[in-house]
Amino acid sequence: MMKMLYIDADACPVTREALACARRARVPVVIVGNTTQNLARHIRPDDPRDVAHARGRDAAHGGFWVEVLDVSVGADSADFAIVERLQPGDVVVTQDIGLASMVLGRDAAAIGVRGRVYSKATIDMDLFIRHEEKKVRRAGGRTRGPAAFTNEDRERFRRNLAELLQ
Repeated sequence: MMKMLYIDADACPVTREALACARRARVPVVIVGNTTQNLARHIRPDDPRDVAHARGRDAAHGGFWVEVLDVSVGADSADFAIVERLQPGDVVVTQDIGLASMVLGRDAAAIGVRGRVYSKATIDMDLFIRHEEKKVRRAGGRTRGPAAFTNEDRERFRRNLAELLQ
């Protein structure tokens, strides 16, 4: 089975980098997001848009192509569209810990936009922390937001995604 890269593209700051890694590794990509976004803006005019036109190493390797999957506006629409198509060994780019958990449960890999590769060993604690922070916010408290996105985050993402796509 051929490995696929799925990008949970709603507010994803590394879509361009993910596509570049997939081109180099010759791995097909599905960009998933709601219909209000212009997801196709990330795709080069010369990028193949389906498996029939894919660029691979040779005839035996399907190679790189990219598809946009528009989903309806709504909580978790993109997440469920990704999980529904996921196969073991696929890779998902996401900022969503809940989606990362479902991905790991399907024996696929999940990587955050800052380059953190999610692990089955720590995902339960990640979910617990998310839950506790949500309770604090619901009670009127404040939690610390994420740090500013840096070039180091972008570089870590590139490096770790390239490794996952090997």
